[in-house]
Amino acid sequence: MAITTTKNLRLVFDTTAGSSFTITLPEPKEALTAAEIETVMDLVISKDIFTTSGGNLTGKRDIKIVDTVTNDLFDPPLA
Repeated sequence: MAITTTKNLRLVFDTTAGSSFTITLPEPKEALTAAEIETVMDLVISKDIFTTSGGNLTGKRDIKIVDTVTNDLFDPPLA
């Protein structure tokens, strides 16, 4: 039984269809700033790097760093 922690950077974009498109990146570096993230998001939008089912990316909707703590309460017996 163990407790594990994971961290993900979640970038959410608007699309031409009005829907959202999310990119999740594992283990972002600690010193990452909002300004750095926004600059990269602007670059992704301006270069049309992704085309989604909702069309091209048109804007930034949200930026989050998500920490998840998992407490494994059961380990099955070894056979």
